[in-house]
Formats: sequence, C-alpha cells, structure tokens
Amino acid sequence: MPDDAAAARAAAEEESAFSHSPVDPDVTAAYGDHPDQVIDFYAPRPGADSAAPGAPAPLVVVLHGGAWRARYDRRHITPFADYLARRGFAVANVEYRRGGEDPAGAPDDGTPPAGRWPDTFDDVAAALDALPALVREALPQADPRRTVLTGHSAGGHLALWAAARHVLPPDAPWRTDGPADLRGVVALAPIADFEVAEKLDVCAHASLQLLGGPDAFATRRPYADPVLLLPTGIATTLVQGRADLVVPEPVAESYADAAAKAGEMVGLTLLADVGHFPLIDPAADACAVVAEEIAQLAW
Repeated sequence: MPDDAAAARAAAEEESAFSHSPVDPDVTAAYGDHPDQVIDFYAPRPGADSAAPGAPAPLVVVLHGGAWRARYDRRHITPFADYLARRGFAVANVEYRRGGEDPAGAPDDGTPPAGRWPDTFDDVAAALDALPALVREALPQADPRRTVLTGHSAGGHLALWAAARHVLPPDAPWRTDGPADLRGVVALAPIADFEVAEKLDVCAHASLQLLGGPDAFATRRPYADPVLLLPTGIATTLVQGRADLVVPEPVAESYADAAAKAGEMVGLTLLADVGHFPLIDPAADACAVVAEEIAQLAW
C-alpha cells in the first residue's frame, strides 16, 4: 500500500492532468459506423515551441488510456494532443470502443468492465489501417512517412500491440503481412505485460476483464499481450514514472526485459519522482520529456 505522502502526490498529479480544458480538434473523421470509431486530427501549430518550424510535420498517433473503460474517452487526452501540435507535430487522436456490455470478469464492487473483446482490438486495427487515407484527406500538412505511435497506460498497451500486428499468431484476424510503416513507438506507462499487471492488480484487474475474464485469459493472451509479441523490429521506447502507483514500474521493466531476451533493444526512460499522469500533463516537466522522445524518432 502506498504511504499517505505518495498517495497525496498521485492524487495531485491526477488532478493537474485533468484540470485542463478539452481542446477541440481541427477535423474529425470516421473510420467506421460506430460513434466511437472516429479520429480527431490536430494540425501542426509551429511557433516558439515547435521542434522544427516550417518543416513537413511528422504524424503522431495518440491512443488514450483509461483502463479500456467507457468512462474515459479521448477528450481527456486532448490537451496532450494540442501540446504536441503546438510543438509542430500533426496529431491523430484515435477513439475506440471501450467498457463492454458483458460483465464477464468484472469485479464485484461495481467497477465497470474493461474493454470489449474483440471490438477494442477490431477498432484499433481498423483505425490504423484507415489512417493513411484519412490523413491525406483531413490533414494534408502531415507526413505519414514519419509516423510515431504513442499511447498512455491502456493506450500504451494498444500502441505496443498495434505495432506488433505482424507477429500476431497466424490465425489472428488483425495480423498484417509485414510491420507497420512507423518510425517508432513511444509507450507511456503502458500495461505492457498482462501477467505482471494481474499480479499487481493494475486498474482493478483491467487486463483480465479486457480478455473476457478468467476462462478466456490464457487463451487470448497470445493475441493481445505485448510481452508475448516480441521482437517487433520497430524502434520502441517506454517512458515510465518511478513513482507510478497506477501502472507500477515493474510492468514496463518486464516488457523491456522480455524484449532483450528476444534480441531486441527497447528504450526504457525512467523518471524519478514522477507518477502516472504527468506524462500526459502539459503543465508537467515529464510531458516535455515525452515530446522529446517522440521528436527523436520522428524528426
């Protein structure tokens, strides 16, 4: 259990991250018929904070977190998307189906179930497949040849998973013939190893719920758990707060260790005295670290 000071700091960090007003996108485009199958686009806003004013804009694809639960949608991460746009990036903020109508695996305390199987994965795959055509239409300022995928928490999991579709089992419906055309992945406090996450009770056993509960967990893990989808051959960096009480450091470390055993070097940037939410909080120094990690891959 965290001590009182650590818990108070974590609460203050969360309050700060959620204190920013949502930022409306420049354009929204649908990649399917469901209301959640949309992508918000933010045009680059070159200026004093821009990484390379006037240069063609790399595309940053953002997958939001929230334990794959319906109560957390893409709106909470729009200040982060706007922050990246103000640094000169083109940004695509992806929405996807969350929550779930089937309570299989949900805790008895009334916590909503996490994710929908297979809908959550269907949506992320469909969004990434549709993205090149949507970008050409909605965000011509973007250079899709320089795409970086990022995501926070549960979105960090989805970013790692989306970059690993070419190494999914052969019978996976989301498998691709080859690796995605990405400059890299920057996963922020990702739920990157479901076994470790379950041992630590991350987000009230959200990964167990995402896969449909105890009866389906072992069978579906090879199709969904990033730690089992290595190596990817795609440059990957994890950014993790060492004081994170939501998705603790051992989850990211386990993924990095598994990558090394698979012959792949994954970057792991550990930030002292940083919790879960500063990584997407434009008011926090950690957010600038994240932007720099993205820039190192994109520019």
